[in-house]
Amino acid sequence: MGDYYERLGLSRDAGPEEIKRAYRKVALKYHPDRNEGSKEAEARFKEVTEAYEVLRDPNKRERYDRYGAEGLRGRAGGAGFDFSDALSVFMRDFGGFGGLEDLFGGRRRRNEPVQGKRLQITLPLTLSEVRAGVTKTVQVAVLDLCSSCRGTGVRDGGRPSACPSCRGSGQERRVERSVFGQFVSVGPCSRCRGQGSVITDQCRACHGEGRTRKTRKVRVRVPPGVSTENFITLRGEGNAGPRGGPQGDIVVLLDVKEDPRFRRDGNDLVAELPITFSQAALGARVKVPTVDGEAEIDVPPGTQSGAVIPVRGEGLPDVHGRGHGDLHVQVAVWVPSHLTPEQEKAVRALGDLEDAAPAEIDGNASRGFWSRVKEALG
Repeated sequence: MGDYYERLGLSRDAGPEEIKRAYRKVALKYHPDRNEGSKEAEARFKEVTEAYEVLRDPNKRERYDRYGAEGLRGRAGGAGFDFSDALSVFMRDFGGFGGLEDLFGGRRRRNEPVQGKRLQITLPLTLSEVRAGVTKTVQVAVLDLCSSCRGTGVRDGGRPSACPSCRGSGQERRVERSVFGQFVSVGPCSRCRGQGSVITDQCRACHGEGRTRKTRKVRVRVPPGVSTENFITLRGEGNAGPRGGPQGDIVVLLDVKEDPRFRRDGNDLVAELPITFSQAALGARVKVPTVDGEAEIDVPPGTQSGAVIPVRGEGLPDVHGRGHGDLHVQVAVWVPSHLTPEQEKAVRALGDLEDAAPAEIDGNASRGFWSRVKEALG
């Protein structure tokens, strides 16, 4: 996809806020959950996130500008950047809930229990649920502690034995000889795979894993005002770790379904209101849809097509609790494609009375014409 600037569609003098906006736009485009799990989209998502992680950091950006990608070898944002890293970066900066930056945790110390892998689910929401907030109960398939061995993986609730190869340390030393001398390296034990313990009598229910698959109900509390790019993390609700390790998290991706009545603009909503020519000319009191029902508004006499009438407080709440947005009703004057003889007669009578259209429409112009319209229409 070209260099890091090209991946985000940026010039080399782009500022921090411009970089963040560009990344958010392109990351949402390639997010796998919006592309039915496409491997190509997943690869693009990783590439643009890698570029963002470098360009947002002044030190990394300076090294990249000077030496290119080779200058980042062995550093964060360089070689070894994978999809898990990319998703963690995106959720850290745009998740909006609960400290997602530590989602994947740090390096595990030897013999420390392994935390269960995170789960990811998608929660569909309606605009009404976004406006009010909602608590939903969903069923999730998780790996739970085995009830037979209580998570140890050993038959009849026993305990694993210390690994005889590494004597419980989880590590083994390897000695290599070369023309330059003897080198000693330390790595995970090949027999216990770094666990420090082995199981000789496996639990029959979980086959030594310490976990079995179950379906669990979890409650997700969604605050008002969320949008599709938000995430919610349920700490400790996910898979149990192997051999009694702590539970991982569940990441809930919010999917706000489009409402055909509205177009969302942040916390504001925009709705189109078709009205007749007589309603636009004479004014009218009409009903407009709101998220939860209807509201009545006054259309002033002489309203032009395209005019916007605000309905205060009928938008969506701010996710951080800073008030509500508004509903903006955009007027569209409807012109009938077919007229009855009576309607045609009335319109022709109006045509004999009306003035020529002005070069520019001025909402504050004289309304003398509208008084003659009222006369013509009785």
